[in-house]
Amino acid sequence: MLIKPKKLQAGDRVATVSPSWGGAGEPDLRWRYEQGVKRIEGIFRLEVTPMPNSLKGGDYLYKNPQARAEDLMMAFKDESIKGIIANIGGDDSIRLLPYIDFDIIRENPKVFMGYSDVTISHLFCHKAGISSFYGPAILTDFAENVEMDPYTIDMVNRTLFSNETIGEIQPANEWTSERLEWVEENKNIRRTMRKNSGYEVLQGSGVTRGHLIGGCIEVLEFAKGTELWPEKIFWENSIIFFETSEEKPDPNLIMYWLRNYAVQGILQKANGIIFGKPQDEKYYDEYKEEIQKVMKEFNLEDLPILYNLNFGHTEPKSILSYGAMAEINCEKKTFKILESGVE
Repeated sequence: MLIKPKKLQAGDRVATVSPSWGGAGEPDLRWRYEQGVKRIEGIFRLEVTPMPNSLKGGDYLYKNPQARAEDLMMAFKDESIKGIIANIGGDDSIRLLPYIDFDIIRENPKVFMGYSDVTISHLFCHKAGISSFYGPAILTDFAENVEMDPYTIDMVNRTLFSNETIGEIQPANEWTSERLEWVEENKNIRRTMRKNSGYEVLQGSGVTRGHLIGGCIEVLEFAKGTELWPEKIFWENSIIFFETSEEKPDPNLIMYWLRNYAVQGILQKANGIIFGKPQDEKYYDEYKEEIQKVMKEFNLEDLPILYNLNFGHTEPKSILSYGAMAEINCEKKTFKILESGVE
């Protein structure tokens, strides 16, 4: 059982951190960071504090993983800070591992949210025994051009500000992963939204339940074999969530990675799997083929798998609470989180 953090309330102080790429501090992207902060303050009525190193720019933070880890530790340690939100992902936060004090995280459970390479920071929390939230980041969802998407706002409110059961997570009506340059002259241009086809049942039947564990499938590869890799007990009776990044990995890689989960016995322990929408829906069908191929190879064709969920590298996005009990209903094509994310 992971410890749930306390819910956020209007007036609470939250920290912004850059555990991965330091882009939020780059002079030409600072407007984007400030736009995200303005939304957090205006929509959710929170007070935002950047951690001391978080806005020192990409070059400094790349060269100083220890400074990134210090920010994370400071944010957890500071009792006046009630939540922590990552600015953006990246590709090298695994380098923070030598500088992480798991006792500090364990003793100071609080809301922590981000996605992509922030998967590693979620594994820090997981190892420390606290639940965290795979969800929006400052530079992407909070700083969305023109306005935040109502779907994302609803998910933040339901997950972080309420201790009621989160409940059914409906598919978003529309989605986008259009790449529009982060330059100020584009800030009033909405990205093109596309109609969403909803969830797809790849295999399995009936209703299954399990606690949530997972992340960005490429980033999880960085953690395999390290002390961060969750112990076998955490994969038992789980619903694993996987999603792919903007690098749009070759379908063969999905096959290789899933085979590894199978030979570790992880897929056999799970009660179900959910997959996020692939970026731009590239390889949408190819990924499905590789997933089903691996399941067939390991006689796992009855394992319920729900595909094309709105989390990870797609906007708008839902939020997944590590350790929370969730439900896949193959007949109704629904996904629910059966408890609150916070106390």
